[in-house]
Amino acid sequence: MWVSRREIRRMLMESKRAPTHHKPWAVSLLMALVLLGGVGLGIGAGYGILSARSERQESRAWEQAEMQVDRPPRRDEMLAAPAANPEPPPEPVPEKFDPLIPVPMPRPGGLADDGFDPEAEDNNGPAVAVRPAMAPPPQLAALPLPAPAPDPGGKPAWVRYAVPSPAIGSRPMIAVVIDDLGVDRKRSERVTTLPAPLTLAWMTYADNLRPITQAARQRGHELMVHVPMQPQSESYDPGPDVLEVGLPTEELRRRLRWGLSRFDGFVGINNHMGSRFTADRAGMNVVMDEIRARGLLFLDSVTTQKSVAPDLARQYGVPFAARHVFLDNEMTVSAVRGQLAKTEAYARKYGAAIAIGHPHDGTIEALAGWLPGLEAKGFVLVPVTTIVKRELGR
Repeated sequence: MWVSRREIRRMLMESKRAPTHHKPWAVSLLMALVLLGGVGLGIGAGYGILSARSERQESRAWEQAEMQVDRPPRRDEMLAAPAANPEPPPEPVPEKFDPLIPVPMPRPGGLADDGFDPEAEDNNGPAVAVRPAMAPPPQLAALPLPAPAPDPGGKPAWVRYAVPSPAIGSRPMIAVVIDDLGVDRKRSERVTTLPAPLTLAWMTYADNLRPITQAARQRGHELMVHVPMQPQSESYDPGPDVLEVGLPTEELRRRLRWGLSRFDGFVGINNHMGSRFTADRAGMNVVMDEIRARGLLFLDSVTTQKSVAPDLARQYGVPFAARHVFLDNEMTVSAVRGQLAKTEAYARKYGAAIAIGHPHDGTIEALAGWLPGLEAKGFVLVPVTTIVKRELGR
């Protein structure tokens, strides 16, 4: 049978179109899969970006709140100070103070090498400039600072200096930590008059700490050392003698030992800022090794979710606790009261809560009204060591 060329071309064209004609669902399915894959990738990337941004914002908010309490002056102001504003005479040296204890070297580029202006005002209120401790003679800076001798009684310092806890029973426990103390003397004194037991963390570079810390302990409060550690943001200055990523081990140890020599009777340390340093395993190894040798505990302020402190504390056998609630990212009385309500809710759910705040007027006022009614609500106020003992099963 003869077939024309036109018929042959028509038959060939129909054979090429047949798969598409008979299976249209395949193309639709392929397009749907491509679309769903793109949406999934977009959601995953967006979630990761938002999570990282949320953590950065939380760290910045807390470290910015801490800057409202204590900032060293800029280096140019320090250099100009002797001519225009002579240094006031040093405060009396307490009897137990060793004048040969070396002060760590200042930060590279000066005490405020990020150029922050302590006289400026921002949305959170006026800044507070502080005067750092006077530097020692150059020949003292290189002297080693030995660790203290172990306690002959065998009890670690965190147990020996722990404040006795009230009877707890089945009540949920709340520990309130106020750090950044000692620089603003007036507000620090006000904090020590609040109902005990609070846990009070004192800045390493505040002047003449022994008398005020001893008075705080006599009023029933537990003591800690608030150690400056490097933040992520270079615009936030944690103060002089900060523990920084990349410093040699011996320099880190010397700075930490100097900070721990400022007063007596404390149970441990917590970090001032530190969103970068507490995520650095090499630097935190030095910290954990030193405080283990001294029998101290570590309280993580949790300024970053990348903190290696929990893992290293387990490795070194260091008693450990972590903050649950920040009280005063916003420093108004109403905002602090809201955070105290969150602290109560956390304690009811988990049996214990640790809240951290600062000596701001709003925080002090909110606590003054909240603490006396805590027992009537069914809670018990405890020092941090009580919660640490609970975690250790003691």
